[in-house]
Amino acid sequence: MDASEVADRLAIAETLALYCRAVDRCDAALLAEVFTPDARIDYGDGAKSPAETIPGLIAALGAMRLTQHNISNTVIRISGTSAKAETSCVALHIIPAPEDETELVVGGRYLDRLDKREGRWRIAERLYVMDWNRTQAAAMQTSGGLFDTLQRRGGRVPDDPSVAWWERD
Repeated sequence: MDASEVADRLAIAETLALYCRAVDRCDAALLAEVFTPDARIDYGDGAKSPAETIPGLIAALGAMRLTQHNISNTVIRISGTSAKAETSCVALHIIPAPEDETELVVGGRYLDRLDKREGRWRIAERLYVMDWNRTQAAAMQTSGGLFDTLQRRGGRVPDDPSVAWWERD
């Protein structure tokens, strides 16, 4: 493996990580940057463009109190300016409910085709495969004991603490 392939693999991994950051922070602008403008995105309900997918995805995730998408086990095959990647994902969703919150954990895989355009890797096609899920009453604690001292909480753009952190010198 030569240095340019290593650089491409790192850039592809960054694109996949930025996707997770974008959906967890509900950052529509960042989410649009990880896809090519002509991408086809299919979460299981049919292939759609980014323009058709992103508003509904951000609205659905934004209605949840929080989400956290964790990716791992990425297999990448690069061929020139095109690549395929299969990436495992476990995503936590805390969903508000009238009585209590629900915790939905979903395990699956992203099957991506990426294109390198203008020196940047972006997702040109995404197929999501759900492998498993678990739904239960949320058990997250936010107060009591150690949790009383952990007051910095994740949120959505622009209120998430990472926004100010990235902007400072």
